[in-house]
Amino acid sequence: MKNITNIISSFFLLSLLFLGCKEDYPVDEDGLLITTRTDCYVSNFELLGSDFQTVRTKNPAIDTIAQTIDVEVFYGTDLKNLYPQFSLVTDAKLDPKITGKVDFSDLTKPKVYTVVSGNRQIRKDYTVKITVQKP
Repeated sequence: MKNITNIISSFFLLSLLFLGCKEDYPVDEDGLLITTRTDCYVSNFELLGSDFQTVRTKNPAIDTIAQTIDVEVFYGTDLKNLYPQFSLVTDAKLDPKITGKVDFSDLTKPKVYTVVSGNRQIRKDYTVKITVQKP
């Protein structure tokens, strides 16, 4: 009889735990926490080749006012197989997501990525402009 009482008590406590939980922390469609932060900018940018080594000749020029990222790559870089990496302000996210290599071979059409703030209400488009080092 004591075992049955313990089982019923345990079941009751577990039921209260599951029913008592509510979603205090909202998440977005990617499962990321939505916060109150409104900051929305790129703090660093890296560009890797197919061997996952940097192809930049120098640090990128990131202009958070004009929302541009200017990057010079080594002469001979395979522009069809690059892996961009963005460092963003806390809680921000990038749209579109980068899921693999990116083709930057058409230098006349720079890529545009949108940085979305932690509260998901502010969006800023950053244009990535690539130039190739002179031979």
